[in-house]
Amino acid sequence: MAWPPRASDPPGGPVPGPPAAADRATRVLERIRATPPGFVRTYGDVSPGAPRLAGRILAACEDPDVPWHRIVRADGSLAKGALQRRLLEREGVPFTGERVDMRAARLPP
Repeated sequence: MAWPPRASDPPGGPVPGPPAAADRATRVLERIRATPPGFVRTYGDVSPGAPRLAGRILAACEDPDVPWHRIVRADGSLAKGALQRRLLEREGVPFTGERVDMRAARLPP
């Protein structure tokens, strides 16, 4: 199908985003995959200027090899709670209370 959607497109059918959106999603996923065990990045680190886009990309990603748990909020809080914390603790990510110790665990953007 063409972008933008046309009136002739089937209703409810999949409508791909513009090519630039697919390229951006690819870059975001590459940054996420490049985050090594024991470290974290923020949503803004992997998607500069559009941190919510990173969240949408991760929410739609079904690849079990994407280390989603290494992406945290800028204040070190976790979007996915106890499961995310367990996975990060297994990798040795330090915490201060309920939040990741960002000074110790954050990779530079």
